Amino acid sequence: MKKYYIWILLGCLGFTACDNLDQEPESTATKSAVFGNESGLKLYTNSFYNMGFLPRNSTSQDAVSDYLAVRSVDPFFQDGYSAVSSSGWSWTDLRNINYFIVNCNDPKVPVEVRNNYLGIARYYRAYFYMEKIKRFGDVPWIGKPLEIDDPALNGPRDKREVVMDSVLADINFACANITATTDATRSTITKYVAYAYKSRLCLFEGTFRKYHTELSLQSTANSWLTNAADAAKYVMDNGGYTINTAGGAGVSYRQVFISTLPVATEVLQATISDLALNVLNEANWWWTSGTYGAKASFTRTFINTYLKLDGTPYTNDPAYRTMLFKDEVKNRDLRLKQTIRSGDYKRISNGTQIPAPPLFSYTFTGYQPIKWTLDDIYYDAGALNINAIPLFRYAEVLLNYAEAKVELGTLTDVEWAQTIGVLRARAGITGGLTTKPTVADPYLVTNYFPGITDPVILEVRRERGIELSLEGFRYSDILRWKRGSLMTQEWNGFYVPSLVTPIDLNEDGILDVAFYQGTAPSPAVAGVTYVNVSPKIGNNTNSQLLKNGTSGELTWMNEISRKWFDNDKQYYYPIPQVDLQTNPAIKQNPNWQ
Repeated sequence: MKKYYIWILLGCLGFTACDNLDQEPESTATKSAVFGNESGLKLYTNSFYNMGFLPRNSTSQDAVSDYLAVRSVDPFFQDGYSAVSSSGWSWTDLRNINYFIVNCNDPKVPVEVRNNYLGIARYYRAYFYMEKIKRFGDVPWIGKPLEIDDPALNGPRDKREVVMDSVLADINFACANITATTDATRSTITKYVAYAYKSRLCLFEGTFRKYHTELSLQSTANSWLTNAADAAKYVMDNGGYTINTAGGAGVSYRQVFISTLPVATEVLQATISDLALNVLNEANWWWTSGTYGAKASFTRTFINTYLKLDGTPYTNDPAYRTMLFKDEVKNRDLRLKQTIRSGDYKRISNGTQIPAPPLFSYTFTGYQPIKWTLDDIYYDAGALNINAIPLFRYAEVLLNYAEAKVELGTLTDVEWAQTIGVLRARAGITGGLTTKPTVADPYLVTNYFPGITDPVILEVRRERGIELSLEGFRYSDILRWKRGSLMTQEWNGFYVPSLVTPIDLNEDGILDVAFYQGTAPSPAVAGVTYVNVSPKIGNNTNSQLLKNGTSGELTWMNEISRKWFDNDKQYYYPIPQVDLQTNPAIKQNPNWQ
């Protein structure tokens, strides 16, 4: 993304931003330099790209999800989390957006020009409020920069319906009035980005209302789902985007995430790295370091959802439970080998390719992600990554369309082929691309969605989980599907048939890892990493064990309880205690008192 300097703008306007609704910025400079010409409007709206609620250069947003085992349990899923621990009730960015919207009215600037920049501002206000709704539920709708004596400073929260109607009005205005339809750099907001975001937020709201029956808003869900489908279809019909297939099914998926420049055929908007400006990301550091980051690895339960190349469920094979790693990664959806270290994956050291099986100095489960990491180990030692990070891509638009239509009960075979079929074909899958499934996969029902019997809904959700893995969607999906209990799912890893016996994980003839209890084997086999899976190491409980004691799936941190409380209070965060004390009228979220 282009690097903009918000301090230039703030110097022009002469105000200091605030975090809380009871802090009032002071405006001291004239506005004409900013609002009286297009250059000023562009400068102001460019500052929105740096706002704190937006994902920019992070490749680790799914660290809080059901399908990643990580270094430590998030406090939100343990006893003791409270309003004192909570955060996020910050309104600085909203005031800056509202200040622009209220003041972008200078008649010297043509109406179409003003509306374009107002569209960008209202896009960001919709984005801001969507993030607040997802985190807290009901929030106060503030449509203007507040004065010090404004009653809204001490007012209550507005109902979800009120806020979301305003969010929809904002994103509709953005879609109608943003004039740019393309950006060769893929770094800015265009009309198609706005439509893509509309499909995302409307899908969230429609499914949230459908499955959260406690809100009594089910009757309004279909309207939101229709909006989601229509917005996605607009991009599909007019945007000119396609799924990247360059290089073939074995590489084209991952190329979207490791390319230095955005893959323009598929990516609508991205954060762009710039070595000259030192605008870089830390993907390699976060995903390869044994000391930095969360040491996040996929669980076996999730890896089992990847289909076989013929389009049938991998778990139809009764031998899947004891399948060795080297075998379970074969003949599978080719996105698997582009998402985790497996098979013939290699890294580059001083220009030489070297085999790179999963490293147990990093992984707890054996399923070590590579989706965001560059293959050259040069990038491992700090924030050095030069790959662009997609924020909106066409694959998500197709998934949004398919899910909205299936939730409405109107997805046809033709639409299945245009969406899920296209994505699976890119992954090398050959079966089931043109017609909807008719049989529900019992593995998905048992392990993920026990309340869902529609096989098409199940398959769309499977596809979404796989295609968008590690892109920051998973926890939001869990919330809207009302499947919070998935956050307590066991962190399991690949199958280990026996202790002490070294395993060749990638079949290159080199033994990689062995698991033992008690004293490490001696003499050790050269090059083998030995992992202690004793229930205790010294006086301390060991977190990495084998499920059957001396064999079975790896497990991680089973001794630390993760909770999703029966009262479902965790679908929202508590209002932070300090903010509740400042304005008691906002009241605490249910069951967080």
